[in-house]
Formats: sequence, structure tokens, C-alpha cells
Amino acid sequence: IMHEVMYPTVQSIAEQGLKFRGFLYAGLMLTERGPRVLEFNVRMGDPETQPIMSRLKSDLAEVLWRARNHELPQELSWDERSSVCLVLASEGYPESPQKGRVISGLEDASKVANSHVFHAGTTLNDSGEVITSGGRVLGVTALGDTLEEARDTAYEAASKIHFDGMQLRTDIGG
Repeated sequence: IMHEVMYPTVQSIAEQGLKFRGFLYAGLMLTERGPRVLEFNVRMGDPETQPIMSRLKSDLAEVLWRARNHELPQELSWDERSSVCLVLASEGYPESPQKGRVISGLEDASKVANSHVFHAGTTLNDSGEVITSGGRVLGVTALGDTLEEARDTAYEAASKIHFDGMQLRTDIGG
């Protein structure tokens, strides 16, 4: 992917004399013919950021400061493990996501080793319960020595969580 997509893209930007500072994210689909680009993105949005930042060992504040000052280090330090993020979405997402559904199992999910649950479309109700407040509700992210292990860990953590109408794709990392 780096040699077929990212390096040629960055090289083309430089050859055109364009000034670029920031993040360049490629949304990809892996096919039998190799990786295919679905989109390029220049922001760190969710859920893309979650598996990437879960692997970053370098100090993010320092990296951002250096980028601002055109002083990026040659190499960033990364956790070599694979990462996977599963989005738990609300019923009706993306057109009309259902809001106000009580979310259970967050504490149990947080106990699954090598996983993190990131809140995206959640809020607290008057009773102090975590409820849905948007379409992409949670990002369940996990690390593993292999892609399969990361995927299995993410699905294990996600299996602990429940809210009425919860949507979860079952083909991530497959």
C-alpha cells in the first residue's frame, strides 16, 4: 500500500510543487487485484484516527508542533501490531439515527485487554446513563499481533456492548 498508493501520491504532490502539511489518509478497499483507493482525506476524522493513534508511540503533541514548524522527524515510532476499529452505529444511521437509547456493557468492554472504546455519538441523560446522541455511536478499537487477533479482540469487546437498534458490520478486517 505504501509503495503502490501513498509514496506515489506524495511524490506527485511534490512534483506539482504543491505545499502540503498535515495528514493524508487513504480510504482503501483490498481486492483480489490489490488495493483500490476509495478516497483521500486530509483530516484525522473518526473512525480512521482511532486505530492509527492506537499504534502511535511517538508523542503526538511533539509531532504536531514539529509539523507546524516544518520540522517533522524522519521516522515516527509505531506499535508494530495490527489495529482494527469497529463502528457501533445507531438504528437509522446515516439518514435518521435514533437518539436517546441507553448503552449498556461499556464497563465490561473496557476490561477486554488491548481494546479501547471511543465515544463519538454519546451523551449522558439526566439519570447519568450513557445514551446514543448520533449516528456513529462508539468506535471499538483493538490491537493484536495479527489482523485476525485485532479483529477478534475488537469483536469480543463490541459483544459486551448493547443498545436498542445497535448496528455492527460483521465483515471488518475479513
